[in-house]
Amino acid sequence: MDLYPRLARAQTRRQFLKDSQAGLGAIALSGLLGRTGDAGRVNPSANPMTPRPPHFAARAKHVIYLHMSGGPPQQDLFDYKPELVKHHLQPCPDVLLKDQKFAFIKGHPKLLGTPYKFAQYGRSGAWISELLPGLREHADDVAFLKSMWTDQFNHAPAEMLLYNGSSRVGGAAMGSWITYGLGSENENLPGFVVLISGNTDPTGGKALWSTAFLPSVYQGVQCRTVGDPILYVSDPKGMARDSRRRSLDALRQLNEYELEQFGDPETLTRISQYELAFRMQMAVPDVMDLRQEPDNVRTLYGAEPGKSSFANNCLLARRLVERGVRYVQLFDWGWDCHGTGKGDDIVEHLPQKCKEVDRPVAALLKDLKSRGLLDETLVVWGGEFGRTSMNEARGGSKFLGRDHHPHCFTIWMAGAGIQGGVSFGATDELGYQITEGKTTVRDLQATILHLLGLDAWKLTYPYQGLQQRLIGPEGEAKVRREILA
Repeated sequence: MDLYPRLARAQTRRQFLKDSQAGLGAIALSGLLGRTGDAGRVNPSANPMTPRPPHFAARAKHVIYLHMSGGPPQQDLFDYKPELVKHHLQPCPDVLLKDQKFAFIKGHPKLLGTPYKFAQYGRSGAWISELLPGLREHADDVAFLKSMWTDQFNHAPAEMLLYNGSSRVGGAAMGSWITYGLGSENENLPGFVVLISGNTDPTGGKALWSTAFLPSVYQGVQCRTVGDPILYVSDPKGMARDSRRRSLDALRQLNEYELEQFGDPETLTRISQYELAFRMQMAVPDVMDLRQEPDNVRTLYGAEPGKSSFANNCLLARRLVERGVRYVQLFDWGWDCHGTGKGDDIVEHLPQKCKEVDRPVAALLKDLKSRGLLDETLVVWGGEFGRTSMNEARGGSKFLGRDHHPHCFTIWMAGAGIQGGVSFGATDELGYQITEGKTTVRDLQATILHLLGLDAWKLTYPYQGLQQRLIGPEGEAKVRREILA
């Protein structure tokens, strides 16, 4: 009676690979688990998220990446250009427009100087805008990279290149690569957590925390500060915890049988994720409960329990790394300052966005430092690209704003392994092209991995006939040691 199912299984690609002379299924699974032997002898209790040693001594254990989705204008925040101010609303020099493509600028644009005051802070004398008074107090903890460069000038491709290593859908997220390489320190929480503010997902969408070709156990988990912290983790109404445990035990037995039969790594992922979800039912509500924090700490961040905000997410990021989460990604939407109206200009809208993030960011750095966590946590702040030195004036708009600009932008890094109080790289007098220390997105990726003790060229996964890497299969990147302590 079981002849037909047996024949049907024999026709599947999975079964073919398992039974082939090369033993591809066994090879893939043994490579995933770091052990020898065929898939039929895999220990189903093995946890793919178990901490693993880095390639070399690490400076950082955790990463908190603060992404300002939309592309913050560097000329109004960090890259002060007096010449640009001097020539404000004068016609742009022809040389800057030759062979250039813009997302929205049409005709011959005018230069746009910043309306904000700047001053120098810290040992490096870094220029910081009046819009970021909190960050100015941490100038000596921060390394500014003022010569970032990307080859993408639209949001989604630029974000995917930054976080997935490819401007097209199908790349694995940075957080997934890192947990694939290192595992995580807390078995009751995801190793890769995503927190969102700004009332919408980043333009790149949920692909930015996808595992793509990596085993799906390394998928980023989105947590919320309103409602259930994680969707679909809570038990259905009327189901007791011991009933859930019994049902999971039964599922585990079925999955272990399938793992023994087929050796599919995704079956091991399924077992691991069911168990993690069960443990998260207790651990996640605890870590997400900001009411546990003292009043003075919530006030420091400007956090309000029960609301969705960047401030809440910054405090949650500290709580997560404190409990061993490897990689925490914050996305804050609203930095796309085109100047089509008050809702996206640099005069009305930009100051509001800066006010929303400056206090929580300064609080995060101060809080991590006071707890000794900044020595082991890498903090990164930035966007997917920069903004033009010209006023966009889309459709004749009278509001001031800047178009997308891939040729130069600024990010900053602080914490584990970073040399604070330095400013690396430079742009021309109008802030349009890099003149010193060009740093590509792949350089940034390699530098982050290096601080975690991971060799960006050795952290690979075979897929589509190539050794895939976060920095791309070509491996064209370099670690920016100029900013390392």
